[in-house]
This record gives sequence, C-alpha cells and structure tokens, in this order.
Amino acid sequence: MQEGLIVKALSGYYYVKPLRDGKVSGEETAIQCRARGIFKKRGESPLVGDRVMYSLTENGEGTVDEILPRSSQLIRPPVANAGLAVLLFSVKEPDMNLLLLDKFLVHIEHAGLDAIILITKQDLAGQGDATAARVQELYESVGYEVFITSSIEGIGTEKVKERLAGEISVFSGQSGVGKSSLLNAIKPGLTLETSEISMRLGRGRHTTRHVELIELDNGGFVADTPGFSQLDFLELGVEELSVCFREFASYASQCKFRGCSHTHEPGCRVLVAKESGDIADSRYRHYLEFLEEMKDKKRRY
Repeated sequence: MQEGLIVKALSGYYYVKPLRDGKVSGEETAIQCRARGIFKKRGESPLVGDRVMYSLTENGEGTVDEILPRSSQLIRPPVANAGLAVLLFSVKEPDMNLLLLDKFLVHIEHAGLDAIILITKQDLAGQGDATAARVQELYESVGYEVFITSSIEGIGTEKVKERLAGEISVFSGQSGVGKSSLLNAIKPGLTLETSEISMRLGRGRHTTRHVELIELDNGGFVADTPGFSQLDFLELGVEELSVCFREFASYASQCKFRGCSHTHEPGCRVLVAKESGDIADSRYRHYLEFLEEMKDKKRRY
C-alpha cells in the first residue's frame, strides 16, 4: 500500500495523489480509486483532504484501503484536514453583508479552524468609499486577519497566496463575490469558470459543482467549494454561541453568573464592554439575532 491525498471526489470515485515524504509532488498524476466496501459497512466515507493508504489495481486504477487520522472534519463542505477557512465578501456586487460574515465566523469558530477574511472587488469601490477600510478595522480589532483584494487590479493576491502556503484552505462565501476569479489570479492558468452577477437578484450563479483541492506551487491546497445560500445553527448549542464570538471571551470569564447569556443578567461584563464600545454594536446585535434564531429553531424541532 502507498500513502496518498484525496484531491477530488466525484461520482463515487476518489482521485488520489501519491505522497512522497509526506508531500505531494506537482508532477504526480492523480489515481482514480474506488473505496473498499468496508467503509460503507462502518458508515464511513473518505473525504477530499483525507490522507489515505491505497493500493493499485491491475487496470491502472486503485483502491482506498485505509483513512488515516484526521486533524479536522467539516460537514459542509465535506473536507478533511483543513486548517484555514478563507471567507470572501465583496465591497459591491453583491454588497458587503456583515450579518452573513458573522454567521460564517460562528460556524468556523465552532469547527475549530483559523479564519482569514478577504474583502474582494476593491476595484468597484468608488472614490471616498471606505467600506473595505471600516470592515478591515473592525475585524482586525476582533483578532482576525483581513486582506483587501481585487483580482482585476491584482491588489492583495500575492499576500493571500503567501498566507495559504502549506495549508489546506477552504474558500467560502456568498455566491458571486469572486472566489473563482481570485483563485484564477492566485494560480494563473487555472481558468475556473466564473459567473456574471445577476443585477436583478444581486448575486451570482453557483459555478462550483463539487469539492476539489487545487494545488498551489507553494505547498498549499485550496478547496474550491460551492457557495452557500444559507447556514443554520442546528449543530450548535445555544450555550456555545457566545464562545464563537472571540472578543466576548475575556469579558465572559468575569461575568457574575456562570452560563450568562449576555443579554440581561446583572453583573454581565459583556454588556458593560458593549456599552463602553469595547465590543462593536454590529457584532453584539448579530449575536442577539443568532441567539433568537437558534431559540426559534429549537422550538420548531
């Protein structure tokens, strides 16, 4: 058996690139493999990003025999061993949506991944439009890395590529924000399909149909994943939500009551921090919206 990395899953086949000394060589061709029946009996399934043991068959294809231990696992998108989530939100077309950005960040924090925020389409910002700068200032104060980019003008793309070196990264964001355009800029010659923005709907068509790892020339891999139209909180407990707002942590530990919801309790340090401006109004407002959404879902289910 040989060790390999699953770089694509499509129609019941897994495309595995051989690993040499724990690394993928760009010169290696992916081997089309089927998974052994034992995985189905166990209720397991190989995922893109999995390091696996595989064996070659007589017809030049292969069989996935063993899934090696995972460092992380995402359900949606189904990717294993990702260490970095790259969240893309555009200045315009579609307009910046901080509510959706915060929802993504909650899910990423819950999954235990690092996250960076890419503000795309800076070329569409008009003179005096400080949207990108304001968003950058807000989220850097929370503790996130923020990059302002433009695929058309080449702004920020090299810095982003350097940040992705050696990582399996998951690109996610609203449809039409320019994920494919940015990947094409990071890896010239990739020619991923891009979509025009529907001006009537204010969003793009989904251009990515399956999960696939795109190999960069610096040891990094990017999972180009389908855009999300919605995210729900069914897998997240109400008591876990505040933990996913990282700026709450230092204040929450000082709250008078254990299990404080940070909404009305006396002695809540999070509320004090919000009132003093140490926690941004928009972030706290979104926390309350998510809390209400989660309670509504729990009542329905």
